[in-house]
Amino acid sequence: MKCNQFYPVIMTAKVMETADFYRTHFDFKTAFEADWYVHLQSKSDPAVNLAVLDGSHNTIPETGRGTVCGLLINFEVDDVDAEYARLKMAGLPVVQDIRDEAFGQRHFIVADPNGVLIDVIKPIPPSADFLMQYAPDAIPA
Repeated sequence: MKCNQFYPVIMTAKVMETADFYRTHFDFKTAFEADWYVHLQSKSDPAVNLAVLDGSHNTIPETGRGTVCGLLINFEVDDVDAEYARLKMAGLPVVQDIRDEAFGQRHFIVADPNGVLIDVIKPIPPSADFLMQYAPDAIPA
């Protein structure tokens, strides 16, 4: 299968609140907006997309309707420390403070209005124990 685009769709009862959250704090703009669906696109990279959908909308089969649960979204950034300071100052709930991980990440986690976890990440060199688990072309610098 050749995939032309891939993006998560957050199913929620809080469509506008959720869309506003990502526009305000993560620099997304609206590409399409209806009261039941909002398609968001990164202002800095049109390949980065996210959608928000009313989880009770009839486009979703009845058996799949509901709201998001157990989702973690990763945003990889150049300056994770600056993003941590910015989002903390904005009052976002920090559910994991910034820290370095031996597997090759410096990161922190915040939550959106639905409880979706947002992991803001900067790749860092992994420890020797984790280095061998990476494919040769995927080693963080």
